[in-house]
This record gives sequence, structure tokens and C-alpha cells, in this order.
Amino acid sequence: MTSRRSFLKTVGVAAAGLLAPYSVLRAADKTADRPNVIMIMVDDLGYYDLGCYGHPKLKTPVIDKLANDGIRLTSFYSGATVCTPSRMALLTGAYPSRLGWTKGVIGYLIKTDSGLSPKALTMAEIFKSQGYKTGIFGKWHLGDRKQFRPHRQGFDTTYYIDKSNNQTKDLWRDDELIEKFKNPLLTEQFSREAVKFIKDNKDKPFFLYLPYSAPHFPVQPHPKWKGKSNFGKYGDVVEEVDFRIGEMLKTLEEAKLDKKTIVIFMSDNGPERNQQAQAKPYRGLKWSALEGGTRVPCIFRFPGVIPPGQESDALTGAIDILPTLSHACGIDLKSISKGSPVIDGVDVWGTLIGKKGFAHPRNDLLYWHGAKGFYAIRVGDWKMFFNRKGAELKGGDGKAPVLFNLTDDVAEKNDLSAKHPERIKAMKALASKRLAEIKANSIPLGKDG
Repeated sequence: MTSRRSFLKTVGVAAAGLLAPYSVLRAADKTADRPNVIMIMVDDLGYYDLGCYGHPKLKTPVIDKLANDGIRLTSFYSGATVCTPSRMALLTGAYPSRLGWTKGVIGYLIKTDSGLSPKALTMAEIFKSQGYKTGIFGKWHLGDRKQFRPHRQGFDTTYYIDKSNNQTKDLWRDDELIEKFKNPLLTEQFSREAVKFIKDNKDKPFFLYLPYSAPHFPVQPHPKWKGKSNFGKYGDVVEEVDFRIGEMLKTLEEAKLDKKTIVIFMSDNGPERNQQAQAKPYRGLKWSALEGGTRVPCIFRFPGVIPPGQESDALTGAIDILPTLSHACGIDLKSISKGSPVIDGVDVWGTLIGKKGFAHPRNDLLYWHGAKGFYAIRVGDWKMFFNRKGAELKGGDGKAPVLFNLTDDVAEKNDLSAKHPERIKAMKALASKRLAEIKANSIPLGKDG
């Protein structure tokens, strides 16, 4: 396998000559005129937990406007149902099992001497190789040993916690331990660093990854936000995130960068048990392969390119963001990704911009339980679990496949397998094919030493 780092060194910024032109780029300096990217990911926010997704009490005017100015996805799936594999999938465009993940998160079911393999090519490394300045401000959770830290995975500027806010108290820059953080202040701190990064890089293309640790438990509001919402502590924390995103978007406007910046908002997985987060109308929580564990809010905005006020129910995954952004930013992903694990994502840019005649390229998706690996497959409107236990249905033999039609049965309660044996057979065959290919083209987790 070709070393990804030696390949990137060879590619470097000179790889701009390989890039296909894109309509939003001016004919002059394509490097300078490529769109910036801001990718915001919140932690454990449920599908229902925004005003624009139907919550009656949470006030999220900034995110709601982001949706109104762009496109809101209603069949978007995070990369997995828990933190570590979700982030693996997002940053590499690959199913987490292709990167050696089998269960859990680092620090729980995954030992702390493990992390995202250096052989995996990250989104940050790809953008950096094309002349972008790259920064991460938030939760990493892809390895806390030196060789796994974000500044060794493509990020020029870092300010992060290496695990969830209930697992650590350490705040880092590169290899430097800055301080023992205070959980209620993290959203403000991460946002402040993001704003500074935008100001520092306003004259060059940048890729900003902002994975907030909020509203992951413990849910502890900022002192100035405590009691401000109509939805308890959880509402206080979510509404502060909304406000901080607004500050960042204002910084973009003041720098006259809002019309040349793609902004993405999403959640890493569904709600944590015993928290106020909700996934209505879907059943299931974080860790579960039911819809509520992995179907999450996702919004794209790119003024003048993505038409405003749009909504799409097209099947889309976090693994699709890497190839989609590469297309949008004029990056020849195939030439750069040689030697790295296979990318499972597909380019859905045509769907986002409402391109006439564009055939949405994703029709199937695999689902992973956070502690038990592969559990289900979706094909079109149909979702099949390999047993009743996985679907959390009572009764039956516990072994027969379970089939749901997600259009008619969003709560996944009506098993239609007996009525569609041929569909079951076809979906089983497709799942087996997908899993066999993943097994044949995968790498192990990185190990310290």
C-alpha cells in the first residue's frame, strides 16, 4: 500500500493542476477562489431538537435561518451511532468497519492505545494538500496518543479535547496540554477559536472543522445561559450553540466570505438515553441501529449555488460529505486518495444544488449498532434487520429477518418480511456483497507502539 503521507507530500499544492474546473470558481487564481468550508458537528443532538426540524420549545433561529438559506436533509445518516466511528466515517468517507472499528468508542470498549490509523486519509489532509488552511476546534475522539492527534491527521491549527467531555478534563493544542477545562465554557471557547481562525485566514481558502462537545452529557449550561431557555438545561446548552454559530456566521459576513463559504451543520448520532434530546418521530437512541440512533439533522448552505429554502428526503450519509465537498471545491479526489482505504461515500452535490436531470447516486446504506457492529441495511424506502432482537421487536423467534417500509412506518414497528420474501432475499444478498467487499479492503485500527 502506498504511504498516504509520502503521496500527499508528492501531490502538495501543485496538485491544483489536476483539478477539474467548477462553476463557482473564477477563471483567475483557482486556489485562492475555491470555496471555504465550515463543517459543524454537534454531539448527541436528536433529529427533533431544532426549530426547523419541528421542536416546539427549543429556539434555534440561527440554525433555522441556515436551513432556510440552503437545503435541509430529512434522510441524512451519521456515520455510526456513537462518537468514535461516526467521526471516522465523516472524516474519511468510509464505513467505520473498513477502518478497523468493531464496537464502542475510545475509552469505552476501545482501548486508549488505539486510534484512527495513520494509513487512513482524512478530509483535513486532502484539503491541506490542495492549499487549504485547516483547523479543528472541538472534540476529536479519534485517538489520544501522540501519533493519533489531529495535527498529525492534517490539521494545521488545533484546539481540542481528545475524548468526550465526560471522559476527560484536558484541553489541548497539538501536543501541548493547555488546561483542565470547565465543561460549561467549552462551547464559547471552541467558538472563539473558530472565529479567530476565520479572521486569520480570510485571504486564503480554509477548511474549518467545528465538532462541538455539546450537548453531550454532562449537560451544564454556560453561566450566562443558565435558565434562559424554555427547555431546561438541555435547551440552555443547545440555544447557546445556536448563538455561537451566529457569531461565527457574522464573522464570515464581516469578512465578505459568506458567499464563498460552504457551511454544513449536522449531529454525530442520535440522543443519549436519559437525556432531554429527542429523535421524534423515529424510534431508537444513540448506540441503536433503529432510525433514531443514526438519522440526524443535516443542513448545507452555499449562497448563490445551493438554492434557498430547499428540503430533500434523498438517502444521504455522512460518508458522502467527503466526495461531495471535493466536487464542490474542485478537488480530484480519485487522484489524491490512491493508496488509502476505499471511500464508500458518493458525490451528492447534484442533489444539493437541485441539478436538473441529476440521478441521486445513493440507494442503499448499511447500519451499525454502537456495540455490536453491522445490524441492518436500507434499500430505497425499505429497511431490513437481520433479526428481531436488533429491531427491538417483541415476539417472534428472534432470528427471522425483519422488514420495515420507512415511508409508511417511521417508528419501525410493522414487520412486513412475510409479505416480501423476494425483497428479503435481494437485500440479504446486497448486504453480504457490501460486507464482503469491506472485509476484503479494510485496515486495522492504529495501535500505539
